[in-house]
Amino acid sequence: MSNLTRRGFALTGLAAAGLTAACGNGVGSNASSEIDARADTTLDYLFTEYPNTLDLKAKSTGMLVMPLITEAGFGFGGGYGRGALRIDDVTVDYYSATKGSVGLQLGAQQHAHVLFFMTDGALSEFRSSNGWAAGAGVQYVVANEGANISAETTNLLAPVIAVIFGQAGLKIGATLEGIKYTRIIP
Repeated sequence: MSNLTRRGFALTGLAAAGLTAACGNGVGSNASSEIDARADTTLDYLFTEYPNTLDLKAKSTGMLVMPLITEAGFGFGGGYGRGALRIDDVTVDYYSATKGSVGLQLGAQQHAHVLFFMTDGALSEFRSSNGWAAGAGVQYVVANEGANISAETTNLLAPVIAVIFGQAGLKIGATLEGIKYTRIIP
């Protein structure tokens, strides 16, 4: 009899968790307009401060704009942010980015990044996946001493190009390895 009671308790707990998760799904909230406004501001900053990235935009089939990723770590680390997928300057989906890490780390940082999808195949794969993880197929474009962001010709042949900028905080380095992107309803 006690097993039935435990099962009933577990099922009730799962049902309650499902109901509370559904309450926070964002339908009817203004979170999407907030994400879009932040994405607009982020792109304005990127294209003003680093005008070379306009070439990436012109050649890309889509852009995932992540206006703010916050990371913190003390042995174990994690990060989170929300952003918008834009195709032809129109938001078509919203995504969250989550990151977890273990190792020698201490500190916190925030940064913005934009993923430029350079091929239709890369964009299609990203959109059709249940959770896309940035990995070896992503090429990074970095700022040089003159504060210009430049992409080498070899990078322009990559299916996905990541531009990380606006770093602030006390944690050393910024990378997208290990970040998982998941479609959300804000």
